[in-house]
This record gives sequence, structure tokens and C-alpha cells, in this order.
Amino acid sequence: MIDFFQDALFASIAAIGFASISNPPHKAYSYCAVIAAVGHSVRFLLMLPEVAGTHIVIATAIASFVIGTIAVLFSTRAKMPAETFLFPSLLPMIPGIYAYKTFGGLVLCLYGSDEPEFMHSFYLFANNGLTCLFILLGMVIGANSPIFLLKRISFRATRGSFHGNL
Repeated sequence: MIDFFQDALFASIAAIGFASISNPPHKAYSYCAVIAAVGHSVRFLLMLPEVAGTHIVIATAIASFVIGTIAVLFSTRAKMPAETFLFPSLLPMIPGIYAYKTFGGLVLCLYGSDEPEFMHSFYLFANNGLTCLFILLGMVIGANSPIFLLKRISFRATRGSFHGNL
């Protein structure tokens, strides 16, 4: 239970940090924190063997869809585009360790002295690289799907501030 709350807390802190880079309105920070905590917690729960035992790629795609849906729903309340909270909330799920291990495997391939060592290094490179790639694809598809599925809501969020002049 402590791991669950730590995961949510650290995801919300990271989302606030990522949001601060793009300088959104101050009220967006709390939305980013909540959305990131919920989305990261969904992924955390889906990956637990006692709950669902889902692979990280599928769990990330589902969590990204949840993040995208919540961002679209909050956008009308906050009168800001969903992307204002969507992207900072997604960033804590970037597969950094897989990217790091991918390039580590590539370097080991270059320095491999015999075929079994090279094959093992290539396996590490390919396995981590494909996992990283599919996590990123799951994030992109999962997070952007609600924007298109809930088009009326997502485009209505900022419509009132333009007074129909567009």
C-alpha cells in the first residue's frame, strides 16, 4: 500500500516539474498532479501480479488512455486545452530505463569479442528497444485517442474565450 501511494506522489511531483517547464497557468499544476497520480497508479495496479499482472506495454497504453480521458474532462472545467495537462501528466511514464538499457546493449554489441557475447548483447538491445518503442506507441495512441473520441468536449474547452471569432 505504501508503494502505491509513493508511486502516485512521485508521479505527481514529476508532472508538476514537467509542467513548470512549459509555464502554464498556475491552476494547471494541480490538475497535472492529480492526473499524473491517477494515471501512474492505474499502470502500477495493472502491473501488479496480484491485481492483473499486465505487461508494461498494455498497462501503459491503458493508463495513457485514462490520463487522456481525464485531461479532456478536466479541460472544460479549467477552460484550458487538454494538452496543457495531458503532456506533463504523461511524462512520468516515459520508459527511460528501457532506453538506457537499449543503448547499453548497443554499446556491448560494438565491443563484443565473440559471437555468443554479441548475440546476448544484441538480444538486450532488441528486447529493450522494442519494449521502449511499444511503450511510447502505447502512450501516444492511448493519450490522444480520447481527444478524438471526445472531440466535442475537447474542442469546447476553450471555445468560450474566443467568442466564436474563429
